Amino acid sequence: MNNLKLAYRNLYRKKQNNLIKILSLGFGLAVGLVLLSKVSFERNYDDFYPDADRIYQIWTTLSGRTNDTGLDQWGQVSGAIAPGMKAEIPEVEAATRFTYLTGENAVFSTPDKKRYKGTFIMADSCFFDLLPRPMIRGNAKEVLSRPMYAMVSQSTAEKMGGDVIGKQIQLETYPGRELTIDGVFSDVPENSHQRYDVVVSLNSMASFYSYDGRENWLGNDRYRGYVKLHPGTDPEKLAPSVRLMQKKHQEIEEIEAKNGWTLTYALLPLKSIHSDSPEVKRMTLLLTIIAFALILTAILNYVLIVITALVGRSREIAVYKCYGAENRNVGSLIMTETFLHFVLSLLLAGLLVFSFRGTIEEMLSASLGSLFSLRSSLYLAVIAVLIFLFTAFAPAYILSRIPVASIFRGTGQIRARWKLVLLSVQFAAAAFLFSLLVIVSKQYNLMTNDNPGYSYGNVLHAGTFGVPRNTVQTAIDRLRQLPQVASVATASMLPFENMSGNNVIIPGEERELFNIADMYWADEHYIPLMEIPIVEGKAFDAKSAPNEVVVSRSFKEKMETIAGWDDVVGKDIIITEHGLSRIVGVFPDIRLGAISDQDTRPSVLFFRNTPSNNIIIKLHSMNGENIEQVFDLLQETMPEKEIALSPYADSLVNMYSGERQFRDAIFIGGLITVLITLIGLIGYVNNEMLRRRAEIAIRRINGATLSDILGLFMKSILVIALSACVVGEAAAALVASKWMENFTEKIGLSPFLFIGCGVIVILFIELIVGMNCLKTANQNPVDSLKKD
Repeated sequence: MNNLKLAYRNLYRKKQNNLIKILSLGFGLAVGLVLLSKVSFERNYDDFYPDADRIYQIWTTLSGRTNDTGLDQWGQVSGAIAPGMKAEIPEVEAATRFTYLTGENAVFSTPDKKRYKGTFIMADSCFFDLLPRPMIRGNAKEVLSRPMYAMVSQSTAEKMGGDVIGKQIQLETYPGRELTIDGVFSDVPENSHQRYDVVVSLNSMASFYSYDGRENWLGNDRYRGYVKLHPGTDPEKLAPSVRLMQKKHQEIEEIEAKNGWTLTYALLPLKSIHSDSPEVKRMTLLLTIIAFALILTAILNYVLIVITALVGRSREIAVYKCYGAENRNVGSLIMTETFLHFVLSLLLAGLLVFSFRGTIEEMLSASLGSLFSLRSSLYLAVIAVLIFLFTAFAPAYILSRIPVASIFRGTGQIRARWKLVLLSVQFAAAAFLFSLLVIVSKQYNLMTNDNPGYSYGNVLHAGTFGVPRNTVQTAIDRLRQLPQVASVATASMLPFENMSGNNVIIPGEERELFNIADMYWADEHYIPLMEIPIVEGKAFDAKSAPNEVVVSRSFKEKMETIAGWDDVVGKDIIITEHGLSRIVGVFPDIRLGAISDQDTRPSVLFFRNTPSNNIIIKLHSMNGENIEQVFDLLQETMPEKEIALSPYADSLVNMYSGERQFRDAIFIGGLITVLITLIGLIGYVNNEMLRRRAEIAIRRINGATLSDILGLFMKSILVIALSACVVGEAAAALVASKWMENFTEKIGLSPFLFIGCGVIVILFIELIVGMNCLKTANQNPVDSLKKD
């Protein structure tokens, strides 16, 4: 208790820099612990499900394919696979399947015309047996057994007024098909690899799609399948049973012999689907490194400030020792002081996190409640205890073991060595984060400004799903009458969207050659509007036939390699889902998807002379007034549709929100690290100038110039800054090269880039040192000697 009182009194003592200690440690802990909470959040996906360690997702695996750049493994299966495993494999305790009915934030409405947004899935009656959510109202198994019945999440029910049982809803994209709500479930936690707001019974499939593939053993692999294994079952040992199931229902050996590949199914642990993906592993590794670099800088700065104030404290400690205090008593006092500082720093960190919660949640794409869950909080508590022990032990060890006699003789050289070591680590961390920030920013700029192979300047797009085609055509005709509109086109898919796949077959053969990215349909205005060049053949025109298709250059190259076709224009080809089609043109490969997740398959585009689901509008000039007029016209012609009109460039930028958030995290971490390092550097320089002011005065009297005095300090700092920056730049090069594995197109990591970043950091350090030395170096030597 006495130690606590002494520690409290010492908070207000001058020359202890306690406020700076608390502020720098608090800012470091705030950012560092938030980043570590994000790491914990990402590494613990789907751990909230009961028996999660026995639940597996079924993945389709295709091996042995030649001349194909398509995916070899994907997380979707045909409709009969999951229930088939339950029926045919004794080790499978339960199985379920679901498929998405809409994308994220689909618009749906009630009979009173109120609109809401949510993600819809269609699931079988066993869905909540494997992936349960607590039920607020209703019986999940009963609801999911009845056609055109649905359940909604608790938050969705609250938005709709609370009492939703028996209410009718219909999706904007499927007008006239009413669903009855008969259950409410607890919201799916944010750290789930599959999130949804509305679950529709899978028995409703026939009401939404003309093709019902629930019983397919091959093809139509749109379903996500899951199985729960009996306790003690090794999923690796189920391969023979899976093969027997395939032989029984798929005639798999004949199919594989005909096509030259092997089709199997893999079971991926539920808890590893997200956390074990290469992208998540790289991201969490980098965030961990950044967080610990920041926290280490804050800790070392705290220790540096304590050591800087060693003269005043050492004499205080000497007095305690003269009155009988032992080393353990001194250590206990210092640790109590550190504990008080640490608690205040944690309170400051909490206040900062709460004050900037909106920014944090946007930057990390997770709510504070999810980031600081019970598991995450325990993890952070352990880290906080380790930080405290390190922060408290170092000063306590140093101060308690200084002999009384040496205290009064001075300990300047000992302190100087300690401070230089601590400063060098901070310099290395600052150089590391600054270089990483430059690289991430350059890569982000490359992604958002790179040429995808087509033009999207002044282009807007809007979805028209669920709107009658004659209504869409009316909107198109009126848009073309606006003076600010240069061109209007329609297309089924936009290049940045995820593409479905279909297979290529030569007429008269049964062998499927390779898989393509299917852009489906577009009208004759689409290719000119997007300025996609045609390098062979021709583009679509008003006289084009419905079976005409243009293909990418990589499609032509594959046909040349596989089928020996020197020219593809004018040739007939069969593409599954489309049938017999004639190739009329070839376009250069354009980017499909994002640079961080690019679809490298050959692509095709079919002609359709009726409006497709996306309207693309090219303006003469992109400004707010023109966009507003286009929006008003679309809203007027399609009043039942909630119009989402977006600039195409904004949609491309939004694809890289994860990279932008990572850049922002590095920026904030780097800024705090630089500020903390700056505080430590200024404190060190000021203390050294104060300690050596008599020496400086004597040098000035003996003829030393201002530049000589500045050089005395700047050279010593330059030596440690240079070595520290080399270490920091080397670490940045290693981390950056690992992060760059996420991208198909990337900036060059030239040595000159790292050298330039290191030079900037060193110049900044030297500037701060010079500015802080200037006042003392210019001081009258007589005044300095009097003070000393």
